[in-house]
Amino acid sequence: MKINPLRKNIREWGMPHFFCPGCGAGQIMNLFLRAADEMKLDMNKLVVIGGVGCTARIPVYIKADALHGIHGRCPAWATGIKLHNPDLKVVIFGGDGDIAAIGGNQFINAARRNLDITIIVNNNMNFGMTGGQAAPTTPLGLYTTTSPRGNIERTFDICKLAEVAGATFVSRWTTNYPLQIVKTIKEGMEHRGFSLIEIIGQCPTHFGRYVLKSARAEDSLRWMKERTVTKEKAEKMSEEELEGKFVVGNFVKKSYPSFEDKYAELEKKAQGEE
Repeated sequence: MKINPLRKNIREWGMPHFFCPGCGAGQIMNLFLRAADEMKLDMNKLVVIGGVGCTARIPVYIKADALHGIHGRCPAWATGIKLHNPDLKVVIFGGDGDIAAIGGNQFINAARRNLDITIIVNNNMNFGMTGGQAAPTTPLGLYTTTSPRGNIERTFDICKLAEVAGATFVSRWTTNYPLQIVKTIKEGMEHRGFSLIEIIGQCPTHFGRYVLKSARAEDSLRWMKERTVTKEKAEKMSEEELEGKFVVGNFVKKSYPSFEDKYAELEKKAQGEE
């Protein structure tokens, strides 16, 4: 029997994983492992961090140093790790609730500092692990367990939030774009500075069941695809035409000294080396 070559970087004792059938988190884990394999990433120099939620379980299965933080506080753990050993690659896996709700302040300040980490956000537009409640990214008007008459809260744009906060690499895709996601993960991890990769992923168990009246992953993927436009196409559309659409592409890629670089310079000055 042919064995998937990506399994070499999976903790076999953790399998089978706990993700629901068709969950976007499992797909994201697979795409991350593919990117790591293509870039020949040294897994001994990788630290993966998860907080609380479905997506935060991804580090459990990756054969690398892992840290399970508390809800929304992953950037704090990442800051300590990177300052202690700047040579490590640090990747945070979090859901939209973990990153943009309770973890919003940590997220903003990590971007502001341009901390040299990569945050991969699985935006499934609801709190999937705890029952499908409305999240900061739930589109207007959609029904969830806590918005039975339709969501009335305006939606956070995680990419725009990261950009204005100071992130130097910002990108968004949906799980309908696996090749682009693999390429973007490699670019984000090789970028020196704060990298945000938002992936709009399906949650058939809750979002699909409540919003689409279907727990079939293919129905969720079709729903996302029908509402997706590329950045290039979006630039020619009006705000009214973009209402309810997911704009995908690479939004920011620029150079700016990372927090670790500035800290190293400060240490040199303090020790009289400059």
